[in-house]
Amino acid sequence: MNDGILAFAPASVGNVAVGFDILGHSIAGAGDHARVRRIDAPEVRIGRIEGTVRDLPRDPERNTAGRALIALRDALALPFGFEVALDKGIALGSGMGGSAASCVAALIAANALLPAPLPVHALYPFALEGEAAASGGRHGDNIGPMLLGGLVLATEDRLVPVPVPAAWHAAVVHPDAVLETRRAREALRGDYALGDFVQQSAHLALVLAGCWRGDADLVRAGLRDVLVEPRRAPLIAGFAAVKAAALDAGALGASISGAGPSVFGWFESRAGAEAGAQAMQAAFADAGLASRRYVTPVAGPAAHLVDPPSPLRQCRSRHELCLHAWRRTRRLDRCCAARRARARRRTLRAGSAAAAERGGLRRPGDAAGRRRAAAAAVLRR
Repeated sequence: MNDGILAFAPASVGNVAVGFDILGHSIAGAGDHARVRRIDAPEVRIGRIEGTVRDLPRDPERNTAGRALIALRDALALPFGFEVALDKGIALGSGMGGSAASCVAALIAANALLPAPLPVHALYPFALEGEAAASGGRHGDNIGPMLLGGLVLATEDRLVPVPVPAAWHAAVVHPDAVLETRRAREALRGDYALGDFVQQSAHLALVLAGCWRGDADLVRAGLRDVLVEPRRAPLIAGFAAVKAAALDAGALGASISGAGPSVFGWFESRAGAEAGAQAMQAAFADAGLASRRYVTPVAGPAAHLVDPPSPLRQCRSRHELCLHAWRRTRRLDRCCAARRARARRRTLRAGSAAAAERGGLRRPGDAAGRRRAAAAAVLRR
């Protein structure tokens, strides 16, 4: 598709060790693109799929982006439809939110095409519906940080941004391996001790309190997973050595990113994260796995539009969109009505100047003279 709106959604670290299915943060440097255009037919179509993954479902009900847009259309009773093209930058089964990124990018783009775009947080339930197409569950640990950026607590019906010091960075290392989310969830079947739940709750509380207070010691005390990691670690070759490498490099904590096999560690500085990422990558190499590393602020980027809309698009008043207003305000509800108003003011000023010249006014700064000239120009219209 050569037209439409292009949007980008970043990768993410899901769970963050202590918040299974409810806590995540975005990753700078990796993500998916989606280009969406309006179509007259009241349906959702999946167009071309490019990038790291191409064999995604073309049935919109089985495609994360497609199902999210269907949910959006149904909820708003839209009379038009959408066609979406995907450019995948995140490998599926990587533990970096590959399925969620497609639906979030598609929603951000489609939202810009609505007559009255929704607030970003209002897209959350539609993204949850899209995520369910891939994982079978409605969990927002990847979706929340993609929509809002940074570290986000994502409950069943709301998103809560969690402040994090700007200096804190994460090292995320993705080995050349695939671990499907459904398989990783199968490993979690079985019983859990009540004491483990209590301990995990304490760890989550410590991490959240440490982030809010900017207290690295609290985070260091809490960033440990006693519930999920022990059951999924055997699915990741070399995990114990990779985690140990991160901790030896000074990480506040390290664990599995999402469902794996990617591994992350939090550090108090970018330099620390760079060193940790190299050590983690070396540990994967010792296990016989090539890998790719990312160093990102924990307060990472949010999904966003990549290119401004065409000036020929129409706003809710069926007027030509004012591209100048888009560049100045990044708002899509500013149309050419404002531009025409400015044109009228320019015409009035020009008429005032001409009338002043004809009337022999010698002082451009003469306020009374300008008012008389403006009145004369208006009477002549």
